[in-house]
Amino acid sequence: MEFKKFKAATVQTSPVFLNVPATVEKAIRFIKEAHENGATLIAFPEVFIAGYPYWNWVMTPVQGSAWYEQLYRNSAMIDDAEMHPLYQAARDFNMHIVIGINERGTSFGEIYNTNLIINNQGEIIGKHRKLVPTWAEKLTWTSGDGSSLKVYDTEVGTLGTLACGENTNTLARFTLLSQGELVHIANYISLPVAPPDYDMAEAIKIRAAAHSFEGKLFTIVSCSTISQEIKEALRADVPNIDALLDRKSSAFSGFIGPNGAVMGTPLIDDEGIVYAEIDLAKCIQPKQMHDILGHYNRFDIFNLRVNVAPTRKITFVEGTENE
Repeated sequence: MEFKKFKAATVQTSPVFLNVPATVEKAIRFIKEAHENGATLIAFPEVFIAGYPYWNWVMTPVQGSAWYEQLYRNSAMIDDAEMHPLYQAARDFNMHIVIGINERGTSFGEIYNTNLIINNQGEIIGKHRKLVPTWAEKLTWTSGDGSSLKVYDTEVGTLGTLACGENTNTLARFTLLSQGELVHIANYISLPVAPPDYDMAEAIKIRAAAHSFEGKLFTIVSCSTISQEIKEALRADVPNIDALLDRKSSAFSGFIGPNGAVMGTPLIDDEGIVYAEIDLAKCIQPKQMHDILGHYNRFDIFNLRVNVAPTRKITFVEGTENE
């Protein structure tokens, strides 16, 4: 049996706020740097293209409504011409990419928090839409469905991904594990507006470690940061924006091994890119003790049912039941 060995990269940075082409260009610069350092997989933050709706947390819904329209106008569809350079970069630099985008739907009130999975041929092999927007995010994003709870076979191994808070969803995580996931990409945003006693960076690490330890796999975490540009954009509506969005220990990016331990030195708050050598054979031995997909479970007792049918907005039926 062949278990892949490869070098992976994860990015902690901010987007060019509400600017799709400029953020794509920024992503490509990181992809080129990762390629030059020998990586063949790179992870980017949640909704990196092109920004997180922080206004949901620091403004009233009425104030934030105008910002929703800006986000909709600056969201992206997968086939948009502005996205094509990203796919070309995957080909040019032999890079597998997992990246978050605000995906524009077909309705003017429809934006999805979506992770794209792009292979090293520049092909979009999958997309995952966040199942449940978290707390204030419900003012912006439409919920995804079970059709995107998939694991993808690639040249670097089997990849799965969840966005931010849904990495807390035990059933969603188990659904990916059950499909043979060996590399999990968990992407996040910096959230300084959490309760005062909530350490966001530590919470991200705990969730990543839990998934790696339970599933005996590698977790790659990518988290965004809040740039001065983002704060200045919101300042007119929220004069005390610095007090709300400046807080230490709000971002964590790095790697967790199959034993649940952090690999190398992660990034806490600082922008940058970090690397790790991944050897998927290291997923084998830990399962001798706890294999929740095999000997360490009781499927005669537990039965998880997952609806993987895409959501249908309407069903047209010809005729009537009486005919």
